[in-house]
Amino acid sequence: MESTKNIAVTALVLITTVLFFGLSGTDIWVQSHFYNPQTHQWIVDTNNEVLKFIFYDGIKRLLIIIAVIFLLVLIVGWNKEWMRGYRRGFFIVILSSIIVPVAVGSLKAVTNMPCPKNVETFGGVYPHTCVWEKYTAKECHLEKQKCWPAGHASGGFALLSLIFLFHSRRNKILSAVVAMVIGWSMGSYKMLIGDHFLSHTVITMILAWLLILLIVRGVDWVIKKNLKVIDVQ
Repeated sequence: MESTKNIAVTALVLITTVLFFGLSGTDIWVQSHFYNPQTHQWIVDTNNEVLKFIFYDGIKRLLIIIAVIFLLVLIVGWNKEWMRGYRRGFFIVILSSIIVPVAVGSLKAVTNMPCPKNVETFGGVYPHTCVWEKYTAKECHLEKQKCWPAGHASGGFALLSLIFLFHSRRNKILSAVVAMVIGWSMGSYKMLIGDHFLSHTVITMILAWLLILLIVRGVDWVIKKNLKVIDVQ
């Protein structure tokens, strides 16, 4: 019952957040602080190779390496005594590292929402619209956009699944803080170069948590069915 409640509450928060950002001017207001209309430049240059490596290419590779390490540890330590109490958590983390980015990326592919740099307010050609709105006939010929929600930050927020790996409250809190710092570092970088609005990252964070809760529900269902695939006793 508790997991069902958490899933329902998170889904409600997600819907409310989408409506809030869609109906308010918060995105434009926040993003305008990162854009210079005189020079038509963003506060961070997208061609800065150092920042790009740290907050884009480098962190993406690091997250992939971390996911692979978790998978290898699970495989190698499967029959180890210490692993028995962590198999559930390892499954949740590994599944989250795959499902969260794939789900967010798939959603981006169909929403047809522009990045800030492509919006008319910031020198682009697309109108600022809500996710449930359609473009007018004037914009229908334009290239399909894939900027909502924030795909890059999804890998960082997938690390929120680490909460279900650790047992102590201290480690759970620490893992949540680390995941939030990584996720928001990735998301903030994309905002500062004009690739994402604030709402894109906020929605990705909430959606990632919802997906993680659903993954936890699925893994626990498997365990409850007494399938010997996962032995956490």
